[in-house]
Amino acid sequence: MNRGGKRHLATFWEEIADLEHTLRYVDVRGYRTRVLDFTGAGPGAQTVILANGTSGHIEAWTQNVRAFVEAGFRVVGYDYPGHGYTSPADHPLEIRDYEEHLLALLDTLELERVHLAGESLGGWLALKFAPKHPERLHTVILSAPGGRMIAEARLDKTQSVSTQAVSEPTFDNVKKRLQVVIHDPDNITDELVRVRQAIYARDGFSMANVSALREPERRWRNRVTDEDFAAVPVPALMVWTDNEPTGDEAEGERLCGLLPDGEYLLVRGAAHWPQWEGAAEFNAAAVAFLKKHASGMDRQ
Repeated sequence: MNRGGKRHLATFWEEIADLEHTLRYVDVRGYRTRVLDFTGAGPGAQTVILANGTSGHIEAWTQNVRAFVEAGFRVVGYDYPGHGYTSPADHPLEIRDYEEHLLALLDTLELERVHLAGESLGGWLALKFAPKHPERLHTVILSAPGGRMIAEARLDKTQSVSTQAVSEPTFDNVKKRLQVVIHDPDNITDELVRVRQAIYARDGFSMANVSALREPERRWRNRVTDEDFAAVPVPALMVWTDNEPTGDEAEGERLCGLLPDGEYLLVRGAAHWPQWEGAAEFNAAAVAFLKKHASGMDRQ
C-alpha cells in the first residue's frame, strides 16, 4: 500500500490483529521468555521459529509473520535472554547461551523439528546451532547473518550508537540505532522506534550484556568462519543485500557458495534488515523455500 507516494509499512498490530495467536511468557532455563505463537495453521503444521538480531525483539519480523502464516506454517517469535521483554540477563551473553536457550525453548514448546529463520545475530545462532542439533531442524533462513570478524571501526560505531540509545533512550537516539541496520530512514516506523524506546528503558536492561559479542576477544571466541557455513547440514536460504555493512554482494555470494545446500537471494535497496526493507521479495523467496522443503517431510 502506498500513502503519499511512499510504501506503507504496516504496524505490528495491523499485521497480526486478525491472525489467531497467543502472547505468553514461559520459563526457559530460568528466563521468563516472551513467546508469540501463531497457531492458525492447525495441528501438525510445521513451525517457523523467528530469531532476532542483537538487542532485537519479536517486532523485527512485523513485515513477515503474515506471509508465513498464510503459507500454512505455525510461526513462533520469541525474545532472547536479556532482549525485548524476556527477563534481563545478569552476565555477558555468548553464542552458547543463545543455543542453550533455543534448545530449551523447543523442548518447552514440545517442538521436535523446526524451520529456523534468523536475522543478524539470529543467523549467527542458526549457523552455530544447526551442526550441533541437525535433528531439530528442517531448514534455516540466514537473513544477513552476523558473526564474522569485520573491521573493529564498524563494530565501535555500532557500539557507540547502541550505548547512547540505552543511556538516553530518546526518539532520535533510538532511531539512530535503527539506522545502523535499516538503509532508508523512511523505512523506520515510529512504532518500531517506540517499541525499542520502551525496551531500552526497562529496569535491568543491559546493552553491555546483550552486545557482549561485539567485544573483540569474545567475538573471536564465538566467531563464524567459512567452515561454519560449510557445516550447515540442512537446506539454507541465504539472504544478502547491496548495502550490507559487513560485506559486499560478492561476499554474500561467496558465503552462500560455501553452504552444502544453499539458495541465494540478493535484496537491493536494503542494509542489515532485508526481511524488513525488502519484505515483499524476502517473503516470496522464503515462502517458496519453506514450501519446497516442507513438501514430503514429516509434519511438525
